[in-house]
Amino acid sequence: MSNTSKIGHNTSGTSGSRRKHEGDFSKFIKKEAPKARKPKVEKEKVVKAKSRPAPAADTTLKFNIDGSMRLNKYIAHSGVCSRRDADTLIQNGEIKVNGEVVTELGYKVLRSDKVSWKGKKLQAEKLQYVLLNKPKDFVTTTEDPLERRTVMELVAKACPERIYPVGRLDRPTTGLLLFTNDGDLAKKLTHPKHRVLKIYHVVLNKPLEKNDMLRIIEGFELEDGKINVDKLSYVEDVESRMEVGIQLHSGRNRIVRRIFEHLGYDVVRLDRVAFGGLTKKDLPRGHWRHLTLREIEFLKMI
Repeated sequence: MSNTSKIGHNTSGTSGSRRKHEGDFSKFIKKEAPKARKPKVEKEKVVKAKSRPAPAADTTLKFNIDGSMRLNKYIAHSGVCSRRDADTLIQNGEIKVNGEVVTELGYKVLRSDKVSWKGKKLQAEKLQYVLLNKPKDFVTTTEDPLERRTVMELVAKACPERIYPVGRLDRPTTGLLLFTNDGDLAKKLTHPKHRVLKIYHVVLNKPLEKNDMLRIIEGFELEDGKINVDKLSYVEDVESRMEVGIQLHSGRNRIVRRIFEHLGYDVVRLDRVAFGGLTKKDLPRGHWRHLTLREIEFLKMI
């Protein structure tokens, strides 16, 4: 008996533990669902990413009343790493303050102090959180040795501070990508133990068979371990069943593509429509916006 469900139409014939896999992804994907019934080469032209207005969050860098800040916090606010990883750098003698190596945990610096790591000056800055709806054909990296276009071009005018992508999306993959210089939050959102929710809209080269859908729901072994999917559904109003919505918490490399490739399907198009509670609502492809204070606080509670 089938446990699969089509969005807006329940085809489940079982109950119990499998029911958790039923899901309605229509609110995430129906607005930008590509028409897969007549595949064609997509020529997506992006000149410059444009901002979308959003209430500004006060993320001003705050020192203590005496003008000091813990060194590990200062390093994290420079975007290099999280505070915990900063402690490791300090203990290993990799951090210098005013030219002198500092290994003391809890050490405090002043605004006027010069902090460096590997000969590079670090500058604690106002924390920034920028959400991009990534177009295809952009590489998720800060620099590309092959001189391909990178996602950094798209957010170049978002803020004066240097921000970094949280995780990555493959070059052909589109959708939500977060940028920040908050090292603590970046580590939290990419660490497997925090199980950050992700939802993808997947367009396949052929209809997804119900038996294969059940195999995905039940889970199977890949070369780097078993896959666990939270929800999987056919996309509403697509009779070909070549489009599905999939929800999972895994951040493993190319996990969605590898799931379907393992079963003999090619992923024609892959779009991340939700990330950690953030969605693409009012954010067109190639545009970015700043997170609201409420969104930032929600991510920090994950």
